[in-house]
Amino acid sequence: MQLDAPVRRYLPDFTVSDPFVSAQVTVRQLLDHSAGWLGDDYQDFGPGDEALARFVASVARLAQLNAPGKVFAYNNAALCVAGRIIEVVTGTTYEAAVRKLIIDPLRLDPSRFSSDEIAGFHVAASHDVVYGKAVLEPSFWLQPRSLAPTGGLMSSVRDQLNWARFHLGDGKAPDGTPLLSKASLQRMRSAPGPGGTLVVELDGMGVTWMLRPTAQGPRVVQHGGTWPGQISGFLMVPARGFTLALLANSEGGTQLRNELFTDDWALDRFAGVTDLPASAKVFSGEDLAPYEGRYMAQRIGDDGAMEDVVVELNRHNGRLRGPRRSAAPPTQTKSPPKKRTRPRTRPTRSDSPSFTPTSRWDLAPDGTPVGTRSDFVRGPDAKVAWWRSHGRLYRRQTL
Repeated sequence: MQLDAPVRRYLPDFTVSDPFVSAQVTVRQLLDHSAGWLGDDYQDFGPGDEALARFVASVARLAQLNAPGKVFAYNNAALCVAGRIIEVVTGTTYEAAVRKLIIDPLRLDPSRFSSDEIAGFHVAASHDVVYGKAVLEPSFWLQPRSLAPTGGLMSSVRDQLNWARFHLGDGKAPDGTPLLSKASLQRMRSAPGPGGTLVVELDGMGVTWMLRPTAQGPRVVQHGGTWPGQISGFLMVPARGFTLALLANSEGGTQLRNELFTDDWALDRFAGVTDLPASAKVFSGEDLAPYEGRYMAQRIGDDGAMEDVVVELNRHNGRLRGPRRSAAPPTQTKSPPKKRTRPRTRPTRSDSPSFTPTSRWDLAPDGTPVGTRSDFVRGPDAKVAWWRSHGRLYRRQTL
């Protein structure tokens, strides 16, 4: 597979809503999240081996938001297309290919895609948090097979750390078998695509790795995922030989991940690097006018229905005031997706967050950073076209 080859080299019938993009989008753009079409597509096409092929055939309905290669926006649907390419090239299912090429050679024994394959292993069941207490919630566990490339692997912290050891090593399996060259591993975490924000500030995405800048220079290489009752975080600082992995089996794990991965406490303490600095700024009302307004994103649920997600950003005392903060992120901002179609969150006592459009930080009402970075994206006319939050693009509506 060639990263800069068009997708149609491997999937001749590949089609999205824009004919030019259908013919020109590349494999690399699938992986660095710059393909440009709507990415939050969580349709369920059943448990059969054809689930991924059926999903990819359905992406023709996805709206094109930007030209490929131009704007970063997290794109689960594009990752499913990449997974389908792997199926075609290897002549087997995505899950079987990953097991043959990665899981088995690296001896990641508990890591599996199917619940049927983990019999005999200790399994951390999914929990919701209801009025501050963990409650077992079996319905959280299931994930559509069509979404396997976006985060369908069940794993353990030990396997995650062995995965990190492989990426920080020479590309060989424990028995000495070469899987990837060291140069290939390094290229996966270099040459980022378009930059932006996804909770933290990003130089861009490499080959699926989030590449995060630091004040000291060494780059943080990270990714994570969220499914109902299953929260993960993973980062490496190759220049420091440092790795941090987190797997939590409760909705409350989101808060722990924010503390360990969004904030730079662990990075500072163990790897000697910190986030890029940000400071609060107060703007005049007129300065904020280009950013104020109604922003809308869309997502497709597992039942195939399109849902609109609307956010109002309003001026307040020299800053923009956004939606009320909840105990957990809204469903539409999680990645990988939540199966349920409506968030089950309860407001906290904190006031609405506010932020300034140039700092790329969300700020509390007193101006102190609260951890989540977001930013604005301008269109060809240099006007604000999008608000990017949790890696998703919210289109600014005409006032």
